[in-house]
Formats: sequence, C-alpha cells, structure tokens
Amino acid sequence: MTVAEILVELKGVSRRTFYRWRELGQAPEAFKLPNGELRVWRSNFTAWLNSRERTAA
Repeated sequence: MTVAEILVELKGVSRRTFYRWRELGQAPEAFKLPNGELRVWRSNFTAWLNSRERTAA
C-alpha cells in the first residue's frame, strides 16, 4: 500500500501524523522502494490496525 492509500483507509489522518508515528515507531512496518517511496504490505497494515483496536479497547 502507498502512504496515500493508508491515509484514505485511516480517514482523516494527515500525512504529517503518519510520518510522526513512523518517527515514534508507532506506524505499520514499511519498506522503501529504490525510488525512496514507502510501501506497506496490506497484511502488515491490517495487523497493525487490529493491534491499535485491541489497545483502544
């Protein structure tokens, strides 16, 4: 998934917030492509999202 796709899924989270989460180690695991763009495997995103739901409950 691209960062833009993740932001759409999170509905209202800004790009800045996503990158701050990355700095704090609170974002889903991502990898960089040779051109520098970030990608997140959908399975990693889903697992991360599920872990956030459990934390909030």
